[in-house]
Amino acid sequence: MIWRVNLTTGTITQEPVPPEWQGLGGRALTSAIVAAEVPPLADPLGPANKLVFAPGLLGGTTASSSGRLSVGGKSPLTGGIKESNVGGSPGAKLARLGITALIIEGQAAKGQWFVLEVTPKGLGLLDAKDLAGCKIYETVARLRAGRNRHTAVIAIGPAGEMRLSAAAIGVTDIDGIPARHAARGGLAAVMGAKGLKAIVIDDAGSEPVPLADAELFRRTARRFAQALREHPSTGKSLPIYGTSVLVNVINELGGLPTRNFRSGKFEEAERISGEALHDLIVARGGKTTHPCMAGCVIRCSNVFLNAKGEEQTRGFEYESIVMMGANCGIGDLDVLARMNRLCDEYGLDTIEIGNTLAVAMEAGLAEFGDGEKAIALIKEIGAGTPLGRILGHGAAVTGRVFSVSRVPVVKGQGLPAYDPRALKGTGVTFATSPMGADHTAGNALPGTVLPGVGKLDTKQREHQVELSRYLQELALIFDSVGLCWFTRGPILADNSLLLDLLKGRFGREFSMDDLWAMSRETLRRELAFNRAAGFGPQDDRLPDFFLTEPLPPYGLIFDISEDELQETLAGLG
Repeated sequence: MIWRVNLTTGTITQEPVPPEWQGLGGRALTSAIVAAEVPPLADPLGPANKLVFAPGLLGGTTASSSGRLSVGGKSPLTGGIKESNVGGSPGAKLARLGITALIIEGQAAKGQWFVLEVTPKGLGLLDAKDLAGCKIYETVARLRAGRNRHTAVIAIGPAGEMRLSAAAIGVTDIDGIPARHAARGGLAAVMGAKGLKAIVIDDAGSEPVPLADAELFRRTARRFAQALREHPSTGKSLPIYGTSVLVNVINELGGLPTRNFRSGKFEEAERISGEALHDLIVARGGKTTHPCMAGCVIRCSNVFLNAKGEEQTRGFEYESIVMMGANCGIGDLDVLARMNRLCDEYGLDTIEIGNTLAVAMEAGLAEFGDGEKAIALIKEIGAGTPLGRILGHGAAVTGRVFSVSRVPVVKGQGLPAYDPRALKGTGVTFATSPMGADHTAGNALPGTVLPGVGKLDTKQREHQVELSRYLQELALIFDSVGLCWFTRGPILADNSLLLDLLKGRFGREFSMDDLWAMSRETLRRELAFNRAAGFGPQDDRLPDFFLTEPLPPYGLIFDISEDELQETLAGLG
């Protein structure tokens, strides 16, 4: 069932999933709805834009790591179509309530704020003027007070209310803590423009997701969980060290963004590594392993305590640590945890803010390595000062305002924590994905296998175009079925795990050809939307300094031509 909430009229309606959208979930569904219903030239912050929440095809089931939620709309940061993917508990709860997609339409009158309440009895709008201006942690605590302790919340903070392009949507984890984020693309600003402060989801009393073949599903779910436990990545490194296990790996590769992408190695990398983080968490009595969603056997999240033993942040991950750390020359985990918590409270994308702070440092607003000044600049954003509003619109705007030419963005979106000169397949994805620079759209890490070719050297240009194309299509499949990207290892080794889960859920045969076809059709939709929005070849490239400036310590450049990038686009879909 599809639910529509119109904030101009205050009406809430439901409708069956139309034939053309049946069999779609997650990103495939959000992009289909946005492509069909949002004019490509619409103002992202105007009433014509729509915000779509869609769980994946396996959402709400007992399959491990299957509760990812896709949030879609036209991005105020990139100006194109956008899907931002998040873990936590809301995705599974929406699925258990029978909601295939939740579409937020229209725009509340200026000064009006609403909370959308979602329960087995239906949906309703509540006045939320008293929550205006509240940070996300306070908003969530107030909304959960007196409710079922398993109630999930999706909320925006001051950055979303101010419609800042770097704003992130906060999402609660299994403990009700809003430490997960649909962060990329500024979709929290769309939520703020519509006057929607939060969505409260209480699925108590709902029926389990129906399974067409319960025995097949349960048997496969057990096989899947065991395969995840036995895989070296999902069974060992991620549960022990979390995503920040990559810090030392990418640093040794020479691809760790350092001081606004001026070097690929950070001299203090060891201090902010996954190993250092693990040891510090253990010493202070935090949690080195923690699931962000119920039933996840990977448990790659964490709970970080400060020196006083108080919880400072959780879900303290590689991207945040590197982009606000190495990329800003900051090598202190305690400082980075404070920065991370501020971003979580205000509702800010840590990747975009890491890029923005580095650009601000280029402009002389702070020195590289000055963590206290970086914290002060984040507080400027939360306070909505004139400087804060500039920074809150991201790296591209900050670069233009302060006349900085070295701005690492594609389609207006800041690059994640991989220098494309050392990880060239990832660089192709950054340049060509309809999502803008986004590692979740197809990240070519060391050891990635290209079918028919094998493992590639990330520093060499051969086959990187084909690898990016393959990974972009593969990532879209995972985003559409609702599985965490980290589960791909066991599934690529045995795709019957995925196909049997889908068969057990829906009662019909699925093939990998079906899933590849869904992925390619979605990419075609997304690329067509962006072209209609005015995107051209000039938008599908990396900034010039990646092409001309050798990256220390190995002297690498991004040497994949613009013709080859256009070849990637021609092959997508």
